[in-house]
Amino acid sequence: MAPKMVTSFRRSLSFPNPPSHNASKPRKSLHFRSTSLPCRSHPIISHLQDHISELQYSWSVDAHTSAWLCDGLRRLKSVHDSLDDLLHLPQTRDSLRGGGGEYSNLIKNLLEYFLRFVDVHGTFQTLLLRLKEEHSAAQITVRRKDSTGLAAHSKNLCKVAKEIGKLSSNFVSVGKSAAPPRKPYDDEAELVGVIGGVVEATVTVSNALFGGISSSAAFRKQPSCMGLSFGRKTKNAKVEGGIREFQELDLGNLRKKGEEEVKNASKKMHEMEDRILEIEECGERAFRSFINTRVSLLNVLTQ
Repeated sequence: MAPKMVTSFRRSLSFPNPPSHNASKPRKSLHFRSTSLPCRSHPIISHLQDHISELQYSWSVDAHTSAWLCDGLRRLKSVHDSLDDLLHLPQTRDSLRGGGGEYSNLIKNLLEYFLRFVDVHGTFQTLLLRLKEEHSAAQITVRRKDSTGLAAHSKNLCKVAKEIGKLSSNFVSVGKSAAPPRKPYDDEAELVGVIGGVVEATVTVSNALFGGISSSAAFRKQPSCMGLSFGRKTKNAKVEGGIREFQELDLGNLRKKGEEEVKNASKKMHEMEDRILEIEECGERAFRSFINTRVSLLNVLTQ
Protein backbone atom coordinates (compact mmCIF):
# COMPACT_ATOMS: atom_id res chain seq x y z
CA MET A 1 0.00 0.00 0.00
CA ALA A 2 1.48 3.34 -1.05
CA PRO A 3 2.28 5.75 1.83
CA LYS A 4 -0.05 8.69 2.23
CA MET A 5 1.21 12.17 1.49
CA VAL A 6 1.01 14.74 4.24
CA THR A 7 -1.49 17.44 3.38
CA SER A 8 -0.89 21.16 3.62
CA PHE A 9 -2.37 24.55 2.75
CA ARG A 10 -2.13 24.20 -1.00
CA ARG A 11 -1.24 26.97 -3.37
CA SER A 12 -0.96 26.90 -7.11
CA LEU A 13 2.60 26.31 -8.25
CA SER A 14 4.00 29.68 -9.25
CA PHE A 15 7.42 31.12 -9.75
CA PRO A 16 8.41 33.94 -7.39
CA ASN A 17 8.58 37.46 -8.73
CA PRO A 18 12.02 38.68 -9.85
CA PRO A 19 13.88 41.22 -7.73
CA SER A 20 12.45 44.75 -7.68
CA HIS A 21 15.32 46.22 -9.69
CA ASN A 22 14.35 43.97 -12.61
CA ALA A 23 10.61 44.53 -12.25
CA SER A 24 10.41 46.50 -15.54
CA LYS A 25 11.90 43.66 -17.59
CA PRO A 26 9.52 41.15 -19.22
CA ARG A 27 9.30 37.77 -17.54
CA LYS A 28 11.05 35.01 -19.44
CA SER A 29 9.65 31.55 -19.96
CA LEU A 30 11.21 28.83 -17.83
CA HIS A 31 12.13 25.47 -19.32
CA PHE A 32 13.44 22.36 -17.57
CA ARG A 33 15.78 20.52 -19.93
CA SER A 34 16.91 17.61 -17.76
CA THR A 35 16.15 15.70 -14.61
CA SER A 36 19.38 16.86 -12.96
CA LEU A 37 19.47 19.93 -10.77
CA PRO A 38 22.25 22.34 -11.86
CA CYS A 39 21.62 24.55 -8.86
CA ARG A 40 23.72 27.50 -9.92
CA SER A 41 21.61 28.00 -13.05
CA HIS A 42 18.25 26.65 -11.95
CA PRO A 43 15.60 29.41 -12.22
CA ILE A 44 13.83 28.79 -8.92
CA ILE A 45 17.12 28.47 -7.02
CA SER A 46 18.23 31.78 -8.51
CA HIS A 47 14.94 33.50 -7.68
CA LEU A 48 15.01 32.13 -4.14
CA GLN A 49 18.54 33.44 -3.62
CA ASP A 50 17.39 36.84 -4.91
CA HIS A 51 14.46 36.87 -2.49
CA ILE A 52 16.76 36.07 0.43
CA SER A 53 19.22 38.78 -0.65
CA GLU A 54 16.42 41.35 -0.94
CA LEU A 55 15.18 40.44 2.52
CA GLN A 56 18.66 40.80 3.99
CA TYR A 57 19.14 44.13 2.22
CA SER A 58 15.79 45.54 3.33
CA TRP A 59 16.64 44.65 6.92
CA SER A 60 20.05 46.29 6.81
CA VAL A 61 18.16 49.48 7.71
CA ASP A 62 17.05 49.01 11.31
CA ALA A 63 13.72 50.88 11.04
CA HIS A 64 11.79 49.14 13.85
CA THR A 65 8.36 50.26 12.70
CA SER A 66 5.26 48.09 12.36
CA ALA A 67 5.43 48.60 8.57
CA TRP A 68 9.05 47.40 8.60
CA LEU A 69 8.07 44.26 10.51
CA CYS A 70 5.11 43.56 8.23
CA ASP A 71 7.32 44.00 5.18
CA GLY A 72 9.75 41.48 6.65
CA LEU A 73 6.94 38.99 7.26
CA ARG A 74 5.63 39.43 3.70
CA ARG A 75 9.09 38.92 2.24
CA LEU A 76 9.61 35.91 4.50
CA LYS A 77 6.32 34.41 3.27
CA SER A 78 7.51 34.91 -0.30
CA VAL A 79 10.79 33.15 0.52
CA HIS A 80 8.96 30.15 2.01
CA ASP A 81 6.51 30.03 -0.90
CA SER A 82 9.45 29.89 -3.31
CA LEU A 83 11.09 27.13 -1.29
CA ASP A 84 7.80 25.22 -1.23
CA ASP A 85 7.64 25.43 -5.04
CA LEU A 86 11.24 24.22 -5.25
CA LEU A 87 10.55 21.26 -2.97
CA HIS A 88 7.72 20.11 -5.25
CA LEU A 89 10.06 19.63 -8.21
CA PRO A 90 11.07 16.01 -8.90
CA GLN A 91 14.61 17.22 -9.55
CA THR A 92 14.82 18.68 -6.05
CA ARG A 93 13.51 15.54 -4.39
CA ASP A 94 15.89 13.33 -6.34
CA SER A 95 18.82 15.54 -5.35
CA LEU A 96 17.95 15.53 -1.64
CA ARG A 97 17.32 11.79 -1.58
CA GLY A 98 20.46 11.09 -3.56
CA GLY A 99 22.77 13.05 -1.28
CA GLY A 100 23.79 9.97 0.67
CA GLY A 101 23.96 9.30 4.40
CA GLU A 102 25.75 12.57 5.15
CA TYR A 103 22.65 14.43 4.02
CA SER A 104 20.06 12.32 5.83
CA ASN A 105 20.90 13.75 9.27
CA LEU A 106 21.01 17.24 7.82
CA ILE A 107 17.53 16.85 6.33
CA LYS A 108 16.27 15.57 9.68
CA ASN A 109 17.72 18.68 11.35
CA LEU A 110 15.98 20.86 8.77
CA LEU A 111 12.71 19.08 9.51
CA GLU A 112 13.20 19.86 13.19
CA TYR A 113 13.96 23.51 12.44
CA PHE A 114 10.85 23.97 10.31
CA LEU A 115 8.72 22.17 12.88
CA ARG A 116 10.03 24.61 15.46
CA PHE A 117 9.10 27.55 13.22
CA VAL A 118 5.55 26.21 12.98
CA ASP A 119 5.24 25.59 16.72
CA VAL A 120 6.72 28.92 17.79
CA HIS A 121 4.75 31.04 15.34
CA GLY A 122 1.59 29.14 16.23
CA THR A 123 2.21 30.11 19.85
CA PHE A 124 2.92 33.68 18.75
CA GLN A 125 -0.46 33.88 17.02
CA THR A 126 -2.17 32.75 20.23
CA LEU A 127 -0.26 35.28 22.36
CA LEU A 128 -0.92 38.08 19.87
CA LEU A 129 -4.64 37.37 20.11
CA ARG A 130 -4.42 37.75 23.89
CA LEU A 131 -2.43 40.95 23.46
CA LYS A 132 -5.08 42.34 21.11
CA GLU A 133 -7.92 41.45 23.51
CA GLU A 134 -6.19 43.07 26.49
CA HIS A 135 -5.41 46.16 24.44
CA SER A 136 -9.07 46.48 23.39
CA ALA A 137 -10.16 46.16 27.02
CA ALA A 138 -7.62 48.83 28.00
CA GLN A 139 -9.12 51.18 25.41
CA ILE A 140 -12.51 50.88 27.07
CA THR A 141 -11.06 51.79 30.47
CA VAL A 142 -9.41 54.87 28.92
CA ARG A 143 -12.73 56.10 27.55
CA ARG A 144 -14.30 55.52 30.96
CA LYS A 145 -11.39 57.18 32.77
CA ASP A 146 -11.08 54.01 34.82
CA SER A 147 -7.53 54.21 36.20
CA THR A 148 -7.89 51.03 38.24
CA GLY A 149 -9.17 48.98 35.33
CA LEU A 150 -6.50 50.36 33.02
CA ALA A 151 -3.76 49.41 35.48
CA ALA A 152 -5.06 45.81 35.59
CA HIS A 153 -5.19 45.43 31.81
CA SER A 154 -1.80 47.10 31.44
CA LYS A 155 -0.31 44.54 33.80
CA ASN A 156 -1.75 41.74 31.70
CA LEU A 157 -0.34 43.34 28.55
CA CYS A 158 3.10 43.35 30.11
CA LYS A 159 2.83 39.66 30.95
CA VAL A 160 1.79 38.69 27.42
CA ALA A 161 4.52 40.83 25.83
CA LYS A 162 7.09 39.19 28.10
CA GLU A 163 5.93 35.74 26.96
CA ILE A 164 6.27 36.84 23.34
CA GLY A 165 9.83 37.99 24.01
CA LYS A 166 10.73 34.57 25.41
CA LEU A 167 9.82 32.88 22.12
CA SER A 168 13.21 33.84 20.67
CA SER A 169 14.91 31.40 23.04
CA ASN A 170 13.49 28.56 20.90
CA PHE A 171 15.77 29.56 18.04
CA VAL A 172 19.10 29.60 19.88
CA SER A 173 20.24 26.26 18.42
CA VAL A 174 18.51 26.57 15.04
CA GLY A 175 20.89 26.47 12.09
CA LYS A 176 23.93 25.50 14.16
CA SER A 177 24.48 22.20 12.34
CA ALA A 178 27.13 22.53 9.66
CA ALA A 179 26.35 21.53 6.07
CA PRO A 180 28.24 18.57 4.53
CA PRO A 181 31.57 19.36 2.87
CA ARG A 182 30.94 21.02 -0.47
CA LYS A 183 32.37 19.59 -3.65
CA PRO A 184 32.67 21.11 -7.13
CA TYR A 185 29.27 21.03 -8.84
CA ASP A 186 27.75 19.43 -5.75
CA ASP A 187 24.07 19.99 -6.52
CA GLU A 188 22.89 18.74 -3.14
CA ALA A 189 25.20 21.07 -1.21
CA GLU A 190 24.01 24.04 -3.27
CA LEU A 191 20.41 23.12 -2.58
CA VAL A 192 21.03 22.64 1.14
CA GLY A 193 22.84 25.98 1.18
CA VAL A 194 19.83 27.90 -0.12
CA ILE A 195 17.55 26.09 2.35
CA GLY A 196 19.97 27.16 5.07
CA GLY A 197 19.53 30.73 3.87
CA VAL A 198 15.78 30.39 4.36
CA VAL A 199 16.35 29.10 7.89
CA GLU A 200 18.63 32.03 8.73
CA ALA A 201 16.18 34.58 7.30
CA THR A 202 13.32 33.04 9.29
CA VAL A 203 15.25 33.27 12.55
CA THR A 204 16.26 36.88 11.85
CA VAL A 205 12.74 38.12 11.10
CA SER A 206 11.21 36.11 13.94
CA ASN A 207 13.60 37.44 16.55
CA ALA A 208 13.06 41.03 15.39
CA LEU A 209 9.29 40.49 15.58
CA PHE A 210 9.25 38.97 19.06
CA GLY A 211 11.86 41.34 20.44
CA GLY A 212 10.21 44.39 18.88
CA ILE A 213 6.91 43.72 20.63
CA SER A 214 8.35 42.73 23.99
CA SER A 215 10.77 45.68 24.06
CA SER A 216 8.19 48.33 23.20
CA ALA A 217 7.48 50.81 25.96
CA ALA A 218 3.74 50.35 25.46
CA PHE A 219 4.05 46.78 26.76
CA ARG A 220 6.73 47.12 29.41
CA LYS A 221 6.59 47.74 33.12
CA GLN A 222 8.54 50.96 33.62
CA PRO A 223 7.58 52.21 36.17
CA SER A 224 3.93 51.58 35.29
CA CYS A 225 2.84 49.32 32.46
CA MET A 226 2.16 50.67 28.96
CA GLY A 227 4.04 53.82 29.96
CA LEU A 228 0.83 54.96 31.65
CA SER A 229 1.53 57.16 34.65
CA PHE A 230 -0.99 57.71 37.39
CA GLY A 231 -0.51 61.06 39.08
CA ARG A 232 3.04 61.69 37.82
CA LYS A 233 4.80 62.18 34.53
CA THR A 234 6.89 59.47 32.92
CA LYS A 235 9.88 60.10 30.69
CA ASN A 236 9.14 59.86 27.00
CA ALA A 237 12.11 57.57 26.47
CA LYS A 238 12.40 55.23 23.51
CA VAL A 239 13.11 51.64 24.44
CA GLU A 240 15.95 50.10 22.43
CA GLY A 241 14.61 47.68 19.82
CA GLY A 242 10.97 48.58 20.43
CA ILE A 243 8.43 49.19 17.68
CA ARG A 244 8.22 52.91 16.98
CA GLU A 245 4.40 53.10 17.02
CA PHE A 246 4.29 51.18 20.30
CA GLN A 247 6.35 53.68 22.25
CA GLU A 248 5.31 55.32 25.46
CA LEU A 249 1.80 56.69 25.96
CA ASP A 250 1.67 59.24 28.75
CA LEU A 251 -1.95 59.43 29.84
CA GLY A 252 -1.24 60.73 33.32
CA ASN A 253 -4.02 60.61 35.90
CA LEU A 254 -7.11 59.78 33.87
CA ARG A 255 -9.52 61.27 36.41
CA LYS A 256 -7.89 64.69 35.96
CA LYS A 257 -7.74 64.59 32.18
CA GLY A 258 -10.04 66.71 30.05
CA GLU A 259 -12.35 65.26 27.43
CA GLU A 260 -10.09 66.32 24.56
CA GLU A 261 -7.03 64.69 26.15
CA VAL A 262 -8.88 61.44 26.75
CA LYS A 263 -10.14 61.53 23.16
CA ASN A 264 -6.60 61.95 21.83
CA ALA A 265 -5.37 59.10 24.03
CA SER A 266 -8.15 56.83 22.76
CA LYS A 267 -7.24 57.75 19.18
CA LYS A 268 -3.60 56.79 19.75
CA MET A 269 -4.61 53.48 21.27
CA HIS A 270 -6.94 52.80 18.34
CA GLU A 271 -4.07 53.44 15.91
CA MET A 272 -1.93 51.04 17.91
CA GLU A 273 -4.67 48.42 17.66
CA ASP A 274 -4.65 48.79 13.86
CA ARG A 275 -0.90 48.15 13.83
CA ILE A 276 -1.38 45.02 15.97
CA LEU A 277 -4.01 43.77 13.52
CA GLU A 278 -1.64 44.31 10.58
CA ILE A 279 1.11 42.35 12.31
CA GLU A 280 -1.37 39.61 13.17
CA GLU A 281 -2.52 39.28 9.54
CA CYS A 282 1.02 39.25 8.12
CA GLY A 283 2.13 36.79 10.78
CA GLU A 284 -0.79 34.47 10.01
CA ARG A 285 0.08 34.37 6.30
CA ALA A 286 3.73 33.66 7.07
CA PHE A 287 2.70 30.97 9.57
CA ARG A 288 0.70 29.12 6.89
CA SER A 289 3.71 29.26 4.55
CA PHE A 290 5.88 27.70 7.27
CA ILE A 291 3.39 24.83 7.50
CA ASN A 292 3.43 24.28 3.73
CA THR A 293 7.22 24.31 3.58
CA ARG A 294 7.60 21.88 6.46
CA VAL A 295 5.03 19.49 4.96
CA SER A 296 6.75 19.61 1.56
CA LEU A 297 10.13 18.88 3.16
CA LEU A 298 8.58 15.98 5.08
CA ASN A 299 7.08 14.57 1.87
CA VAL A 300 10.54 14.59 0.28
CA LEU A 301 11.57 11.93 2.79
CA THR A 302 8.34 9.96 3.10
CA GLN A 303 7.19 9.52 -0.49
